[in-house]
Amino acid sequence: MDQRSSSHVLIFPFPVQGHVNCMLRLAELLCHESSIHVTFLNSEFAHQRLLRYTDLHLRFSSYPNFYFRTISDGLPADHPRTGDRVVDLFNSINAVTKPRFREMLSSGSLQSSGRPPVTCIIADGIMCFAIDVGNELRIPTILFRTFSASCFWAFFCVPKLIESGDLPLNGESDMDKLLENVEGMENVLRLRDLPSFCRTTDLSDRGFLSVILATLRTTRANGLILNTFEDLEESALAQIRKHIPNLYTIGPLHAHLRARVSSSRGELPWRSSSSLWEEDRSCMAWLDEQPLKSVVYVSFGSMTVLTRNQFLEFWHGIVNSGKAFLWAIRPNSVIGDDNIPAELIEGTRKKGYMVGWAPQEEVLVHPAVGGFLTHSGWNSTLESICEGLPMICWPFYADQQVNSRLVGAVWKNGVDMKDTCDRITVEKMVKELMEVRRDEFTKCSNRMAKLARKAVTQHGSSYSNLDRLVEDLKKMKLQL
Repeated sequence: MDQRSSSHVLIFPFPVQGHVNCMLRLAELLCHESSIHVTFLNSEFAHQRLLRYTDLHLRFSSYPNFYFRTISDGLPADHPRTGDRVVDLFNSINAVTKPRFREMLSSGSLQSSGRPPVTCIIADGIMCFAIDVGNELRIPTILFRTFSASCFWAFFCVPKLIESGDLPLNGESDMDKLLENVEGMENVLRLRDLPSFCRTTDLSDRGFLSVILATLRTTRANGLILNTFEDLEESALAQIRKHIPNLYTIGPLHAHLRARVSSSRGELPWRSSSSLWEEDRSCMAWLDEQPLKSVVYVSFGSMTVLTRNQFLEFWHGIVNSGKAFLWAIRPNSVIGDDNIPAELIEGTRKKGYMVGWAPQEEVLVHPAVGGFLTHSGWNSTLESICEGLPMICWPFYADQQVNSRLVGAVWKNGVDMKDTCDRITVEKMVKELMEVRRDEFTKCSNRMAKLARKAVTQHGSSYSNLDRLVEDLKKMKLQL
């Protein structure tokens, strides 16, 4: 094929676990199209962790038109890049990465070794400066928001919430007030269910402004990709299309990738991880010894930082529930000393297993797992939905407040315990999930899992939307 007539897509994620993981799945889906070249531009920090803990280079080496490239995020290697320190990453990318990104594209270095020029940028939606760079260089830009459509729509409605006086918060704000100015979700979202960046008393707060402006500027892109499916977030998607008609809903991406790869070349191996932390696979042997649907899997994801008190309250509640549990506790995710009460150590020895990081997709599909205590990150939420697992949701930040509300109030496949962290509530929620309301949650979860599978099979909504995205990418050429 004449390289000059080929499409070359540059995929540029925000360099944290959930975003990188999601956009790598899109990259691999696009690699199945022989006429599309794909360059995955990751931060040097994130890429080095992928090299250390995964076999991604080996996996992607089977795609001759795929390339890894790196760029600095501007932060030192020992920066945590988690919790409230993620704001440093936002700032550094704008100051350091943005000009280097422009130089990389304008210099033509991405078309070395016979590769065609970049014909489309698919950039993480939080880095909307890619639109400006693309416009300047006449390269079409599609944004990819890695969180839920409902969260995107809530952000989009913030100007109306300010106009109505719902924001900013003040000492008298009723956090349980239903919001009338998030159209299509009037009977769902309360103030406390808005994304965490909206919990500000200062409208000039840098984090708040960054996410709101990035969301509103999405209308300037050539399209928007969302990792969701039509039956899951129908109401929010209908509202978004009024402002961004060129919308590609192609999720759940992990299930979509598995469906496409397994149909073309056999099952995708579980061991093909894209984790930025080392997975402790010893937990799989422990799960093999547990009864069917008896284990609660606990993970608060890649960004959550717990106080020591929160950590101990969760631990007491889980142990006191009497249910078996597998807990993935990311290194450096708890602030405070490590003096642990003896009763927790004994309770864990009898009923639990704790690891620093787990192979989550494999854990969630294991027959011993019957429920998921989660931070409600969007990837984790979709993975749980696909496996028909009910959830206990304790959101930390960003979109997670919205997602947990959907689980508890809309999909009804779990419970939402946001803004609460005490051992009595945790114990009660675990028992509800695994025993008291188990049949109720299982019925709803199985229904959602069926809809997710339908979306990513041939003729399903996400399957068809990915086909449309591929055809649109093939048509895009430098507009010189």
